[in-house]
Amino acid sequence: MPFHSNCFSFSLGPSAAPLPQRSHRRSAAMAAGVPDPQSRFGHSVKGLLTEKVNACGTDVIALTKQVLKGSRSSELLGQAARNMVLQEDAILHSEDSLRKMAIITTHLQYHVELSSNLQDQLKHLLK
Repeated sequence: MPFHSNCFSFSLGPSAAPLPQRSHRRSAAMAAGVPDPQSRFGHSVKGLLTEKVNACGTDVIALTKQVLKGSRSSELLGQAARNMVLQEDAILHSEDSLRKMAIITTHLQYHVELSSNLQDQLKHLLK
């Protein structure tokens, strides 16, 4: 949006606006080394605008870094969740295997006891 004043036209973007027009009297003041107030104001506005643009650029960079960091954090959390599910499956499988081994151990103990009883009966019969 252009900024208009009595003396000159200032635009923030490309346009067909004419170049700044200054009066002969002000040009003489500038030649004498005396800065004209509107020129100082223009430099001040340009300086402030440059500062704002730099600050916005810095903010955009910081925001981009935060977004990327958040994205990476989400990826890591997702990977951790998948690993946890895999570990949970492994733990459940291990628990199932331990139950089966406990049942097999019980059956083996029963067969050992039965064999021992049969052995005792055989010894008693052979006497």
